[in-house]
Amino acid sequence: MDRREIAALLAYIGRLDPRSIRIDEGEARDQLAQWHELLGDVPMATSHGWDARVAARQHYRASPYQIQPADVVRPWESYRRNRLALHSDPTPSADPDDQPAWTAELVSTRRAVAAGIAQPAQARAITSSQEGINPRLQARLDQIGSCIPPAARAALAPFRPALAAREAAVAQGLPDALSVRCEWCLAPVGEPCRRRRIGPNDGVRAITPRTTPHPGRLDLAAQQAQQPALA
Repeated sequence: MDRREIAALLAYIGRLDPRSIRIDEGEARDQLAQWHELLGDVPMATSHGWDARVAARQHYRASPYQIQPADVVRPWESYRRNRLALHSDPTPSADPDDQPAWTAELVSTRRAVAAGIAQPAQARAITSSQEGINPRLQARLDQIGSCIPPAARAALAPFRPALAAREAAVAQGLPDALSVRCEWCLAPVGEPCRRRRIGPNDGVRAITPRTTPHPGRLDLAAQQAQQPALA
């Protein structure tokens, strides 16, 4: 609050409690300076539920004592804590590789929520399905074609050979073998085929993922891909 807002707040408090009114000009000036020093970073009101006059009125409804600046600061700090507790950081629209910009956007969003300028962002699991993706994020996703940039995808290919082979097959127009269950190794949908190592007593010693799917799984995926086309 600036000095004019502090003066308006003190005038409102004077109507609630005449004991707080300062008749002497020097005392009134000192009171205004004191309240401005202590409440300079507290807003008079926000568009999302905070009003310093409501805090003053609540004080006099619950206490017979004269109000002090701390009686306004305490509700304001509680208001800030409650809003941050309800806030779930949304994904910044800044480039994740630009760490300063990413951090600055997170900090500015939290400050806006705490100051009552913006509403707390709900967790994605409980938000309405009608809310769309951030337009800036959608534009970047349209630009790179995937949530994983091409350079990062190429760097990860040696560590995820099965998925890399799947992506390459789909890019070439071949059927997605991992979209069906493998009838040979019983690998579920989305999981790569598995190779079993049999011990001397016919027991399975180890199971390792295969880079390429079993031929039968490829045939089954091709058949299922042709069925919608025939229909």
